[in-house]
Amino acid sequence: MKTIPIPYHLSHMDLQVEEKNLRAVLTPAARQERFAEEADLVREALEHPIGTPRLRDLARGKKRVVIVTSDHTRSLPSSMTLPLLLGEIREGEPAAEITILIATGMHRAPTEQEQRKMFGDQLVEHETIVANDAFDPDAFTRVCELPSGAQFFCNSLAVNCDLLVCEGFIEPHFFAGFSGGRKSILPGVSNSVTIRENHSFGAIADPCSVTGRLDGNPIHRDMVCAARAVNVQFILNVALNEQKRVIGAWAGDLEQAHEEGVRFVLSRCRCRAVQGDIVVTGNGGDPLDQNLYQSVKGVDTAAACAGSDGVIIMCCSCCDGVGGEQFEKIMTGGTPEQIENGLAAIPPKETLAEQWNAQIYVRALRRHPVILVSTWLDADTVRRANMIPATDVNEALQIAYGIKGADASVVVIPDGVAVLPE
Repeated sequence: MKTIPIPYHLSHMDLQVEEKNLRAVLTPAARQERFAEEADLVREALEHPIGTPRLRDLARGKKRVVIVTSDHTRSLPSSMTLPLLLGEIREGEPAAEITILIATGMHRAPTEQEQRKMFGDQLVEHETIVANDAFDPDAFTRVCELPSGAQFFCNSLAVNCDLLVCEGFIEPHFFAGFSGGRKSILPGVSNSVTIRENHSFGAIADPCSVTGRLDGNPIHRDMVCAARAVNVQFILNVALNEQKRVIGAWAGDLEQAHEEGVRFVLSRCRCRAVQGDIVVTGNGGDPLDQNLYQSVKGVDTAAACAGSDGVIIMCCSCCDGVGGEQFEKIMTGGTPEQIENGLAAIPPKETLAEQWNAQIYVRALRRHPVILVSTWLDADTVRRANMIPATDVNEALQIAYGIKGADASVVVIPDGVAVLPE
């Protein structure tokens, strides 16, 4: 019997699999990681930016500075990275008026408690922090038309500043290719009109809009255009390991620094896809497994190893519920086939909020039974969302054996967000 920990909420669940059933455990490539030197990695990146002067030099003479940072659904260690960014800016321009703009996209704003967890008490109490509200029509400025034809509306704070800086972290993303870089702007601080059109059914269905691909990706192309249009002058992006510790950092030009980070992350996360009758995965634990909406990322990874009809087991706490009223309405609105057909009929400019994650989910559900392991989400809601409920990963494995047989092969991807099976 093999025991494999699956990240879950603030801890993990121990999956127990007979060795005769276990085909593979897929994890990121092992690297020598500098656990004790996270801040040093970030400082080194800031001191040696790629394709730009140092941030302190860019800040000289700039009055209004905006730093775009991630929200509560992301693992960016902002309590460490933001003070370093703030220090660089103030070294170059002590009188700068700095606003920290939280890139919520269409997520809810973080609570004060969540902000204190993300940033630390000192920043919350002494810095100006604003959360993007994608639904506030007065908070945005129309900037341009994007290559897809979508209209780009960006938070006016980002449009009207003298220096725009973005921080984020890089990991595989299931339709933008990779997170980080330009994603801080679109969807991060764009309005709901722009986000919905960028995430339309046709854009998500494009064969280039997949995990690990930037070249030819129409969603990525729009995102880069948007970030360039508002003149992002400097980014800081990091890579994290499974313990959410910084193992790499890149700073400087929007595209050049991001591409360097992508190369590092790709070298670590790429692995050979191994097919199994049952694929067990998670969403990396807190904060990314806090709702059903985010769990599609791990499900999409698992689908690459589940053949034509394998069972997917997704361990996701859903401690914050489903993750959006519109998403829940779509996911519980019919069979996977009915949902997908309905979404396909929606024109790009009429894209529903949150339909993109539902689109990816039902694409998987049309081929695979999905067992959702959650100790927070009630079983009836899970069933109405076309999934099978379980409260423990080993209970879910027994359900899967009941579907595929006692001799079924099992592939385990402990963190479905951290690997890229090819």
